[in-house]
Amino acid sequence: MNAAHEIRIEPSPKRIRLMANGKTVVDSLCASLLLEAGAMPVYYFPRDDVRMDLMERSNHRTQCPYKGDAAWWTLAVAGRRYENAAWSYEHPREPARSVAGQIAFAWDRMDHRFEEDEEVLGHPRNPQHRVDVRPSSREVRAYVDDEMVARTRRALFLFETGLPTRYYIPPEDVRSEFLIPSRKTSVCPYKGTASYWSLRVGDHMIEDAVWAYLDPLPECPRIKGFFCFYPGKLSRLEVEGEGPNPSAK
Repeated sequence: MNAAHEIRIEPSPKRIRLMANGKTVVDSLCASLLLEAGAMPVYYFPRDDVRMDLMERSNHRTQCPYKGDAAWWTLAVAGRRYENAAWSYEHPREPARSVAGQIAFAWDRMDHRFEEDEEVLGHPRNPQHRVDVRPSSREVRAYVDDEMVARTRRALFLFETGLPTRYYIPPEDVRSEFLIPSRKTSVCPYKGTASYWSLRVGDHMIEDAVWAYLDPLPECPRIKGFFCFYPGKLSRLEVEGEGPNPSAK
């Protein structure tokens, strides 16, 4: 086993509930949060907190080099089947020993997910993950080819654990004539649901190059309506005091 591969398991103080097809299938005050390097956090639940009467063992099996062999379960709720929606490590390797026999669910397969009484988006949050938003007067400029599509000294710099700095630009400082609304959306458990725009500059069309949180989560209100550009989809992103494409790496 790779000694550098970190697995931590922390008890969660939150009440966690999962719903499928109108039924509560998990209601737990004793969840464990498994934090694994390179993976999303996962809740594991004692079987006493899971509607095991709705669970059917599957023939599906998977193997993790760090946690061991996983057995999978299908969830059947009021005539609807969620194939291979949950798994458990019944005889896990040492790093995961404390969740032996507990049930984990494919989080995005559940219809509704609650922490206490609030419905949550995306994967479970890592309690050590931070999002800090700071206003900055450093000039930020975004280019497509030689055309400057945004320029501001009023950006919000978003610093997120493990990710490059993102630069959120007020809409007044973005040339809206180059923006084309996209149907794409994405969900961040720390910020909310993002809407996307493509960029069209002359004959150059760049799909889904810009995003904004039009209704961010209450923990991250300052970026509401500000535009953020994918550095790798621009010709240049310049930030005063840094080299070109500072967040492309």
